[in-house]
Amino acid sequence: MKKILLFAAVLLAAVSCKNGTKTLLPNVSGKAGEIIVIMDKNNWDGDLGTAVRDVLAGDCPYLAQKEPLYNLANVSPTGFADLFKVHRNIMIFNLDATLAEGGMLYRADVWARPQCVVQLNARDAAEAARVFQDNEERILATFEQAERDRVIANSKLYEEKKLGEAVREMIGGSPHFPSGYKLKKKTDDFIWIADEKQYSTQGVFIYTYPASATENLSLDNIIAHRNRILKDNVPGMFEGTYMTTGDYLKPTVEYVAFRGRQFAQTRGFWEVHNDFMGGPFVSHAFYGKDPSTIVVLEAWVYAPKYDKRQYLRQVESIIYSFEWDKPVSEKGRDEKK
Repeated sequence: MKKILLFAAVLLAAVSCKNGTKTLLPNVSGKAGEIIVIMDKNNWDGDLGTAVRDVLAGDCPYLAQKEPLYNLANVSPTGFADLFKVHRNIMIFNLDATLAEGGMLYRADVWARPQCVVQLNARDAAEAARVFQDNEERILATFEQAERDRVIANSKLYEEKKLGEAVREMIGGSPHFPSGYKLKKKTDDFIWIADEKQYSTQGVFIYTYPASATENLSLDNIIAHRNRILKDNVPGMFEGTYMTTGDYLKPTVEYVAFRGRQFAQTRGFWEVHNDFMGGPFVSHAFYGKDPSTIVVLEAWVYAPKYDKRQYLRQVESIIYSFEWDKPVSEKGRDEKK
């Protein structure tokens, strides 16, 4: 199977210093899932703008209704004033005929924090389109990780530490769960944690199962174990109902390297057998500290009255925050720093 590398954004902190102290930057503005695109109107309405919208505002996968990956707002270079410079996500198209060559620049916290700024330099619109298409995976991954990192920072700031303790007890590491999440079920090999509101649920499952000699991280193997474990642990509202993997959309798997970890990332659509409930899920499957065990972290959403993109991005960020427990020796060094 094709391995897919999730690019970790290489962001350079652009912070002015004076007398040895960092200049204070304002907090970012704008809503989660928004990107300001700095480009003149003619190019925005032309082929270059179309190429950008096809990637950054393409359909978010595994949602029942169509939703864009990002909401885009076009601002002309002459209109790029202070009001827009503090936005959370900015994509700048710098078209200058005198440039020696085109290229990409990735920066963090330029005019506000925590801010993600991606700048594309090109001599004309045709070159800009080529540079964008050559770098579209990294551009998208950069904005995706910036959005995740904001959620993770908030999770750590308002963390429900007891939830992490329960997970670490079972698998030797844990994601960071923010305020609002509560423990719903815990067995020797299954934990269910969720943030339940009146019309929405953001849930996380953590479960383990024995590794086999082969095919541990194949899609078929991951889904077979998922269906078995959820049937046993996640009942529906009525007798004979339980959570399973839906066939509304066929699940897919990609193999991800991310900040020192490797895992199989599966996306799909869950449903309740013999009932009319469903929604998107994403899971990370990987070998445990004991390589004879597979660990799965799964994020899922149920929000029938609302758009689901942001709900899914928020809970998906939680499983991306997973960290193994540090050895005692490393903890000691951290405490001394």
